[in-house]
Amino acid sequence: MAALSRFLRATATAARGMSTVAPESSVIYSAGLAAGPKMGSMVTLVETKDLAERNVQWVFLGCPGVGKGTYASRLSQLLGVPHIATGDLVREELSSSGPLAQQLAAIVNQGKLVSDEIVIDLLSKRLENGAAKGESGFILDGFPRTIRQAEILEGVTDLDLVLNLKLREDVLIEKCLGRRICSQCGGNFNVASISVKGENGMPGIYMAPLLPPSHCTSKLITRSDDTEEVVKERLRIYNEMSKPVEEFYSSRGKLQEFDLPGGISESWPKLLEALNIEDSDHKQSAAA
Repeated sequence: MAALSRFLRATATAARGMSTVAPESSVIYSAGLAAGPKMGSMVTLVETKDLAERNVQWVFLGCPGVGKGTYASRLSQLLGVPHIATGDLVREELSSSGPLAQQLAAIVNQGKLVSDEIVIDLLSKRLENGAAKGESGFILDGFPRTIRQAEILEGVTDLDLVLNLKLREDVLIEKCLGRRICSQCGGNFNVASISVKGENGMPGIYMAPLLPPSHCTSKLITRSDDTEEVVKERLRIYNEMSKPVEEFYSSRGKLQEFDLPGGISESWPKLLEALNIEDSDHKQSAAA
């Protein structure tokens, strides 16, 4: 991971020497399955016993708001590897008094693009800090989102798996608009109760709200970029840029697509099954 960090740092430094950043080398970042899993014929998943013996190197793809952070975080705890979300890195920088904060605020609040240069610089710092603490392996969430980023990553590490989480767009928009944050504890919640009937061959989806505890209820706030206009713009840009990245990893036999069938309680066990991973805690709670 230290070597990856050094390479990314060198790449970001070189990028700063360029006079402009081309639009195609930029990426959007936001402040955040009835069909079952679809497995490419070339994808070979790691056996559960092997996961305990090695540090996985995975990437999570998916539209803003699909739930990458939720599932990547759970898998991170289960597998004992760091979950590194570039969206979180951007938000941490936004909340700081650093020189990038004001520039990032204007970009994120309008649903616009954050350049590769900035993203790579933030990621390299995070990897350096992790390496200093003895971290090894990773689940990357939100990187790469461009071909340039994917090529940079491929040059320094061999990914085991690229998981692409998918959810129909009308549900995604409703889910994003329901997101809330507790201004006191920083907890993430969702007030949307989503129930969409199946039609035209598309399965129905139900997602229960993720409501806060009573002491957080009066302190809920909405993120400034969670407006319908900004959410739709983020999705438009992501969809436009994601196809080449998906094809990049599909051609290398790394890509696995997973259609979320509903909320966490329904999707989590199906995702574990698709990844051939057992969660004894989940089994015990289900049996209780």
